Amino acid sequence: MKPRISVITLGVDDLERSLKFYQDGLGLPTLGIVGKEFEHGMVAFFDLQSYLKLAIWNRKDIAYDTNIKQTPTSPTEFTIGHNVNSKEEVDKVIEQAEKAGAVVTVPGHETFWGGYSGYFQDPDGHLWEVVWNPDWEITE
Repeated sequence: MKPRISVITLGVDDLERSLKFYQDGLGLPTLGIVGKEFEHGMVAFFDLQSYLKLAIWNRKDIAYDTNIKQTPTSPTEFTIGHNVNSKEEVDKVIEQAEKAGAVVTVPGHETFWGGYSGYFQDPDGHLWEVVWNPDWEITE
């Protein structure tokens, strides 16, 4: 398999609430909710970077589409890493997320490996790590 991940889909409980969080709160570009004409098709896509999109889709519709029973979730199943260029940017992004309705679980702090990071949860509990790694240069 060649590494061609192009969409990361998050299961959500309230599509409109999550759309508002990611579009209005975090400022991610989107065309809004599409697929309203399909019973299990309503979804929103956000442009992240070249060839990578974030999607939000109702959990119940993911369960239907995959033929898997919907079960309780744990926020520790995975994290989404958002890398930035400075410690100050970590704090700024976490503050922006909190103003948008996120729950900050760990404020920005020095890490054991020499970086700086913090965590927040979106309205559905998904964990985002905002991180500055002194060994990585982020290019736009």
